[in-house]
Amino acid sequence: MPASATKSPRIAVLADSDTRWKWGALTARRIAPAAAGIRLDGYLLRGRATPTPRQLAETGATADSLREVTGAEFLRAMAQESYDILVLALVGGGVQAMLHGLRHAWGSGPRPVVVTGYVGVVYEKLADGLLLRHGADLVLANSAQDADRFRAVYEGVGADAGAVTEVALPFLGGEAYAGERAPYTVTFAAQPSVPENRADRTYLLERLIGHARRHPEREVLLKLRSKPGEHTTHIEELPYQKLARGRELPANFQLVYGHMGEVLDRTDLLVTVSSTAALESLHRRIPTAVLTDLGVREALGNHHFLGSGCLTSWDRLDAGHRPEADPEWLARQGVAAGDGSYAGAFDAARARIGGLLERSGALPPLEPYYTPETAPGYLPGILARHHLGPDGAPLPGSPAVRAEAGPVRQIVRRAARGAYRHGVQRVAPVIRRMGEL
Repeated sequence: MPASATKSPRIAVLADSDTRWKWGALTARRIAPAAAGIRLDGYLLRGRATPTPRQLAETGATADSLREVTGAEFLRAMAQESYDILVLALVGGGVQAMLHGLRHAWGSGPRPVVVTGYVGVVYEKLADGLLLRHGADLVLANSAQDADRFRAVYEGVGADAGAVTEVALPFLGGEAYAGERAPYTVTFAAQPSVPENRADRTYLLERLIGHARRHPEREVLLKLRSKPGEHTTHIEELPYQKLARGRELPANFQLVYGHMGEVLDRTDLLVTVSSTAALESLHRRIPTAVLTDLGVREALGNHHFLGSGCLTSWDRLDAGHRPEADPEWLARQGVAAGDGSYAGAFDAARARIGGLLERSGALPPLEPYYTPETAPGYLPGILARHHLGPDGAPLPGSPAVRAEAGPVRQIVRRAARGAYRHGVQRVAPVIRRMGEL
């Protein structure tokens, strides 16, 4: 249900991981029609990647209220609360399930403007992820290149592409790189699941340590995403800090956590396989290296940087190479905009939302592309994983809306989540290795 247009905008964000919470909360503030005075309520979808307090603090994204919910609890809250805008910061299947659940909950009555999108580089499952997001009022594309690709997918299946709206990544910013610091600092931005196997991750760790030894005058940082036992958007079975245990590390080598922006404040060269941190770095005009050591492959995501001028190898970096990004490529990605256009990157989204909020009468019911008629062998399974029936209604036996969990229940939940993560990080890899024997 929408709030009154005469009051400060109320925005809800539903996220399922630390990265998506950061994207959702920051996006919400950038697309809000009013420059100030909004109320932002955060909802964290309970699951394997529900962020810890430490992870939430590192995102730097705040809210007026923040609570953990099941899918059923969230849908009940959306039927009862009055919001102007709802941002779904979820994996594709979660977005699709919530769109159907919300359609059932709201029917043809008043509802907020529904927005969704991607937290970073879209390098895999383009069609699958986009069609799962179809049905939102706005599907945000982080660059002109992405907007063209998104429209092509929707038009290719005969779906309405009008929701695609070009914006930019909401967390770009920070001071522009002003030149080498003392000491010269090299930062490797780790990723939870790229690469996936032990051999490749060990190789990257050894090359990073080797770079520190070859350049004792430099400070070399391994920027970690999560601590053991914590989950991010992707499962990390082999954390670098575990691979580094027992190794003799040079004095100028350091493992660091913290906000990426603060780490970039001290970085002279950002190195990664394909992390979105590369775009943050490039936006600041920091020299940025995207590694080719393990190949340029879709599975790694570094193929996204073809034509960027950033692709290089550890051998070249060890020899002193500093990549120079291609200006035209950067412009297509919506980063490093020297003309100041980034400041207006969200104007189109704000204008569209403003127009939807000002229209007379209720917004039409949500219309996802996937329905029991268009995808009868696919959609029911997606909805069932979120305890929803084919019509979006909660299934019998779905987790009911409960009062705020007491201390004992919270302890039980944390223990259960810890047991799950232990199974993912330790037991599952062992089983897979045994299966390969």
